[in-house]
Amino acid sequence: MKVAVYHANDDVRIEERPVPAPGPGEILVRIVASGICGSDVMEWYRKPRAPLVLGHELAGTVEKAGPGVERFRPGDRVVVTHHVPCFTCRACLTGHFSACDTLRSTKLDPGGFAEFARVPALQTDRGTFPIPEGVSFEEASFAEPVACVLHGLSRAGLEAGDSLLVIGSGITGLLFLLLGRTLGAGRLLAVDIREERIRAARRFGADAALSAAEDVPARVREENGGRGADVVALCTADPGAVRQGLRSVGRGGTVLFFAPAEPGVEIPIPLWPLWRDDVTLTTAYAGAPPDLAVALELIRARRVPVAEMITHRLPLAQAAEGFRLVAEGRESIKVILRPHAGEG
Repeated sequence: MKVAVYHANDDVRIEERPVPAPGPGEILVRIVASGICGSDVMEWYRKPRAPLVLGHELAGTVEKAGPGVERFRPGDRVVVTHHVPCFTCRACLTGHFSACDTLRSTKLDPGGFAEFARVPALQTDRGTFPIPEGVSFEEASFAEPVACVLHGLSRAGLEAGDSLLVIGSGITGLLFLLLGRTLGAGRLLAVDIREERIRAARRFGADAALSAAEDVPARVREENGGRGADVVALCTADPGAVRQGLRSVGRGGTVLFFAPAEPGVEIPIPLWPLWRDDVTLTTAYAGAPPDLAVALELIRARRVPVAEMITHRLPLAQAAEGFRLVAEGRESIKVILRPHAGEG
């Protein structure tokens, strides 16, 4: 089978590898659609572990089922998540699934940017879901990123009527806007440094889309009735953007650190105003199977119009072009690789 092997953002190679065989409790999935995530192009995170077959936003059909698999049969349409928690450790039992060691260590063989992937038994049991009728493979491939954003909004405690400020209007920031609206947010505000992303934020529901070159905290209050935002979602770890977010949150609000920062990056925290204004700082990483189930239902119900976010559909042979598009972040919103063109 063909796989796309990552060495660097500008060095993605197509190679031939044997099709993996599913063992007991495992399934082999024929991958139809696989989205390129912004985390896939974080070179500081990926390059030290390269070469890698990346890809964790995938949907396809069951090609083979290993011994003992009863829930799935060949031909079933499924979405698969690469990370699943154990549900038994202290982190899981207290609701902190992303802090679970099992979640952090689970993965697919070899990854989503391949024609086929072997799904280990744990993910087959806890992280594989049937694709609802009427949902395309491309739409289903959004289940993982939608689940992550749902988890983030839950951690931030977004409530109906809250104002939501999204800083960083790439694909993740746009999903925050869409899901924020779906979950009942009131005023939706977005910030980005690039004009094309500012336009995209307006297209996907922002009541006001601001340039990062402006006085963002002042503009947020101007657009939000004189108040800071109830929830600030930091979808970029740029230090300047983080400082803007910390100054843009309203009294009693929450700042969600969603985008990861490179190890060693430190940003001063203005403790006095945060303490005085009863501001909560929180983080979010990944999404657990319950989030994935909710994500699929929202996609099925067309509450999140993910198909409208796809700007590029490429065969696996053009994976390098897909990585270029995502890394540059100018011409694309969402890039989907289709290892088996013509399906779905």
